[in-house]
Amino acid sequence: MKRKLTAAIGIAGMMVSLAACGDSDGGGSDNTGADAKELTVWLTVDAQNNWPELVKAADDAIKKQHPGIRINHEYYGWPDKNAKLDAVLATDKAPDVVEMGNTEMLGYMVKGAFAPVDPARFENSDAWLDGLKASVTYEGKTYGVPYYAGGRVANWRKDVAASVGVKSPPKTYEELTSALDKIQEEEGDKFSAWYQPTRDWYAAMSFVYDAGGSIAEESGGQWKANLSSPESIKGLEEFKNVIDTYMHADKTKDESDRYLVYGQGKSAMIFGAAWEGATAEDPKNDKTGELKGNLENFVMPGPSGENLPVFLGGSDLAVPVRSDAQAVAAEWINAYTGASGQQGLMAKGNLPNNKTDLATLKDDPATAVPATAAESNWFVPMAPGWGQVEKSQILQTMLQDIGTGKKPVEAAAKEADAAIDEVINTK
Repeated sequence: MKRKLTAAIGIAGMMVSLAACGDSDGGGSDNTGADAKELTVWLTVDAQNNWPELVKAADDAIKKQHPGIRINHEYYGWPDKNAKLDAVLATDKAPDVVEMGNTEMLGYMVKGAFAPVDPARFENSDAWLDGLKASVTYEGKTYGVPYYAGGRVANWRKDVAASVGVKSPPKTYEELTSALDKIQEEEGDKFSAWYQPTRDWYAAMSFVYDAGGSIAEESGGQWKANLSSPESIKGLEEFKNVIDTYMHADKTKDESDRYLVYGQGKSAMIFGAAWEGATAEDPKNDKTGELKGNLENFVMPGPSGENLPVFLGGSDLAVPVRSDAQAVAAEWINAYTGASGQQGLMAKGNLPNNKTDLATLKDDPATAVPATAAESNWFVPMAPGWGQVEKSQILQTMLQDIGTGKKPVEAAAKEADAAIDEVINTK
């Protein structure tokens, strides 16, 4: 989940304006904007590219309830969305519904940017996944609705694995690295046995948490960075080993186009969102013509001997406090994230926003892998300044320095800790 917080919402004048609008319960507990004639919905390109039919279904449901309403959609890439949002939040140009990465929510909730909503108005709210529920909750109020969850799974090419005598996915980390070593030797140094973007902090932190480390720890109401602890260093060292051994591509890239690179046929494996393999084998992305039916998801084993803990990311939908269509916005969100919407999202390889649907996935061989992988998970520190950590791309910078060899692991981690400590407790 590509969550880059480029917030400018600390601007004093804008925050005064937001605060003046922040006392209403908005779309959650009254009928503000119930007769709105127009609705503006901002989503990321994930929805536009991968499940546009679900967007249309929500639109149709609202148009049936509100004949004549006009629904406008704007789609943004993750790096661009928040800069645009920050520029309009305190104006009459604010959208009525906006998609947020779940790690982005806290900074905006702290600043009063979103209207509270009533969870009882949304299907399955009593069973929302814990990580997603936490991401929309601040000081006892709910400021958003979980949209979908995104765990991480490994995905590899069965044909490449079979070419070195491996007929089934690995169950242990030793089995995985043994297979990858054989693939790397067979394919040569212009091929990535494991295409692992260096700046992908979601993957890197999985190794940190697997080793018993963490990004930061809370004590006495204060957060302190923890990347230079012995446990965290152990995880970072193993991540560097993966990059050095199996990643023979641009070591300054992030994960945003990983599925496209995978589709080019120059790698045997990725570790990413469950939908990425299916998207890579789509004919428009598969440049080899060989990926359809040849890719296989499996639960990523960790060096610890347990399943690698995965980042339980995802998206939430929020209603900006300046929206004048809050009630209809809440209706649209419910239509989009309700039972039928969740079924559609699951069919695309996403995890649902609730435990009830997640349990059904474990019983289906087609979805058991991502559902099982999600059981061992981690989430970002729920610290008031976490948004600033993301905004500054501290983790990405550290990982690029490590992956490119610019700095030793311990030095890069200590520098990252210092940068995190400067902002993580700041609202």
